Amino acid sequence: MMTVDAELDASGLNCPLPILKAKKALAGLRGGQVLRIVATDPESVRDFEAFSQQMGHALLEAREDNGRFHFLLRKRLD
Repeated sequence: MMTVDAELDASGLNCPLPILKAKKALAGLRGGQVLRIVATDPESVRDFEAFSQQMGHALLEAREDNGRFHFLLRKRLD
């Protein structure tokens, strides 16, 4: 089981708010720590894929469950 160091509920928020809130949450984590995000915006799948690639974070999980999108991001090592 993977350790999750922080959680962010971005339910009900539309682009770009889930990404902006995730960026702020990641800023409070150390390199290698994991952030769990839940969002309801279908565009968040594409947004988190692009965000993780651009910023160098590892997108460990991206899945949908009953209209809720779950992501696990591991912060890049500083």
